[in-house]
Amino acid sequence: MVILVVFLSLIILIVLHELGHFILAKKFGVEVEEFGIGYPPRLCGKIFKGTLYSLNLLPFGAFVKIKGEEGGIEDVRSFSTKPIWQRALIILGGVVSFWLVAAILLSIVFGLGVPQSISDDIEANNPKVQIIAVVSDSPAEKAGIKIGDTIKEFSIFNSKFSIDKIGQVQELTEIYKNEEIILTIERGKKIFDTTLVPRVSPPEGEGAMGVALTRTTLVRYPWYLAPVKGVEACFNLTGSIIAGLSQVLGNLIYGKGLPAGAQLMGPIGIGLLMTQVARFGATYYLQFVALIAIYLAVFNILPIPALDGGKLLFLAIEKVRGRALNPKIEQNITVVFFVLLICIMILVTIKDIIRIF
Repeated sequence: MVILVVFLSLIILIVLHELGHFILAKKFGVEVEEFGIGYPPRLCGKIFKGTLYSLNLLPFGAFVKIKGEEGGIEDVRSFSTKPIWQRALIILGGVVSFWLVAAILLSIVFGLGVPQSISDDIEANNPKVQIIAVVSDSPAEKAGIKIGDTIKEFSIFNSKFSIDKIGQVQELTEIYKNEEIILTIERGKKIFDTTLVPRVSPPEGEGAMGVALTRTTLVRYPWYLAPVKGVEACFNLTGSIIAGLSQVLGNLIYGKGLPAGAQLMGPIGIGLLMTQVARFGATYYLQFVALIAIYLAVFNILPIPALDGGKLLFLAIEKVRGRALNPKIEQNITVVFFVLLICIMILVTIKDIIRIF
């Protein structure tokens, strides 16, 4: 079920991205020949107001086919005959849709309650002690504990302790090393008990149980403040992502490799990460989907042919030259970069598969 939700989330993000192009194209009187969900071969379709709306066999995204987008069509409803500013806005429509989705999701999160890490000495309503990492082959992993689980109770012999601070878990674990303990775990709507034996001499940095913990609480904002906080968070996250991406690109240009902690991920790696985050709960998941949307917006606006930023680059060249590049040349450049991006994606995906298995 979680995998299905993650898959649909990614599809919906791409559909909304294409919808941004679609709406602006329609707004400026450009003919949209097809709006497709999934990629051909086509399963079914229906023409409505001159546009074919199709459902396709390969469920890996969506596309919008705009008349004259590749140039060479002289028609009043062709993309290539519209003023540069209109074409730029049509291209930007897809990128902006990612930011709009992120701002809306973050606004919902701030309204429902944004998860916030707090220390043990801070008073809070209904604080949770959650698992944020599980060491491989540790007592916790063998007991079936997963990232996102909440420790509700710690039981030993006939004693039961309610848990709402990290220090409680650490102290009790230290006292009852090498004893069979019972942890009451909350995972989504499920609450269950599991047993484990904390290690007396664990490997350095792993801890007796083999988990990393965080204490969290939900901070809610009133309906009139939630959108403000959502937009503010969207701007802040965008700035952080741009700064991080600049550092990565700078390191690669100067041959320094990826910065410490940075890791390239393909669709499989992102999907796996999303399934892990989903275990923390709906607010964590919505927050993470918003983060993915912002990443996609920033990446998509880079001036790389085959991306929306590349199309904007060609428009800028047209503006400076006073005429568009030869459509054939532009097409060839785009194809070359598209193939390069696909190759990089395949390599990253292979690395994801190796890392997972």
